[in-house]
Amino acid sequence: MTTSSQIRLDVEAGIATLTLDRPEKRNAISDAMRTELIAALEQVAADAAIRALVLTGTGKGFCAGGDVAGMQRRMEAPAGAVGFNGWTRQQRVHHSIDLLHTMPKPVIAAVNGSANGLGADMALACDFVIASEGASFAWSYIKRGLIPDGGGMYFLPRRVGLSRAKQLIFTGRKVEAAEALQLGIADRVARADTLLAEAQAWARELSQGSAAALALGKSIIDRSFELPAEQVFAQGSQAQGICYTTQEHRDAVLAFLDGGKGKSS
Repeated sequence: MTTSSQIRLDVEAGIATLTLDRPEKRNAISDAMRTELIAALEQVAADAAIRALVLTGTGKGFCAGGDVAGMQRRMEAPAGAVGFNGWTRQQRVHHSIDLLHTMPKPVIAAVNGSANGLGADMALACDFVIASEGASFAWSYIKRGLIPDGGGMYFLPRRVGLSRAKQLIFTGRKVEAAEALQLGIADRVARADTLLAEAQAWARELSQGSAAALALGKSIIDRSFELPAEQVFAQGSQAQGICYTTQEHRDAVLAFLDGGKGKSS
């Protein structure tokens, strides 16, 4: 287990659980917390023994978004520095979201409470979302005079469609768990007392197969909406060529030939 003041990373039987641990601020992401988050995500990505990741929060909230104290400090910067300071900060925000989105293994957001602004974006950067019955989602940036900067303008339309995404972003309204499931923001809903266990069990189920095939397949599927069919096919052919060379593929074929007849690949 890796422990810091605001991030906890626990690994058990190949499943990593990354917990946002700033409950007194409903896990709002400060600059210091983001640095810890990036380090933890890089550790998970690099560790071949970790097969899947669950992201969750402590206390009543999953993540309240960006830390308002940080917003105040940005406004107090000299006028000539505000733009570049903001750009620099955005690079860090996008790096953390990209690490979640491109993680070469399955990632599940276990949304234990309110996910607002950046918190809602972080949930959708994961492959799957399981929400507690008391969870909620809000792309509340508009109420701070901002636009979604954590990938919400990319992820949300792919979940709910363009028109619904515009409505949620333009109003910043709250979406409760039942509606989130109906709209496709959440994939599953669980009781609060079983949420984490269900997320971890789902992570184990999703990560049973070849780690190489999972990573390669995910990297292509995540870009399939933007790419023409021929590029998806071409990248699939290249990835399959790599899969042919893996020990997992070799072992599976030999096991089939040695006595696994009747099973399909």
